[in-house]
Amino acid sequence: MSTSVLIADDQSLVRAGFRLILESQPDLEVVAEARDGAEAVALAQRHHPDVVLMDIRMPRLDGLEATRQIVENSASRCRIVMLTTFDLDEYVYKALGAGACGFLLKDVTPEQLIAAVRLVAAGDALLAPSITRRLIERYALRDAPSGLTRDVSELTPREADVLRLIARGLGNQEIGEKLFVSEATVKTHVAHILDKLHVENRVQAVVAAYESRLVTPGEPIA
Repeated sequence: MSTSVLIADDQSLVRAGFRLILESQPDLEVVAEARDGAEAVALAQRHHPDVVLMDIRMPRLDGLEATRQIVENSASRCRIVMLTTFDLDEYVYKALGAGACGFLLKDVTPEQLIAAVRLVAAGDALLAPSITRRLIERYALRDAPSGLTRDVSELTPREADVLRLIARGLGNQEIGEKLFVSEATVKTHVAHILDKLHVENRVQAVVAAYESRLVTPGEPIA
């Protein structure tokens, strides 16, 4: 079964390039292209794609508001990945708050783009240590959207340890090796963390970790 993708970007070359890369894979299908946020919302409602690649700055309706509307109105619960550049990273935290699963830089390699779409389609979030963690650290402690703050007090000590390591960019296997538990056990802890924090993915859980001061910017991995 193929993964359906909607590309929303006001630059035709970006859309064409991403389409060419994604459709080179037998399991990925671009079902529509949007030139602005309003079109993205309409096309998402029509096609119910598995993944939306959403530019932040677009005419008529920007990617942040389009993401918010798609997340609120989508019956298919499609997963949204923001497309950005370093000079736009002040918007990343707001994008996560709007319901995005993560983000990609527009200069990603074809291999990174393909892997990212498959990753979010499988239900994970883009939490690359070299990019996402730095941006969350930079913005999570200021300008937090109202209503996003989560209470981490219900987490067990081991769940809190797992969340700290997630916030540092470690994957399940790495967390298991660090805590001397199986990867299956880590997955169970992650599921409990998401449930207790009332969040949908790991990125939102990391935002909660920073907002609650469970993790602080620049803190080394213990």
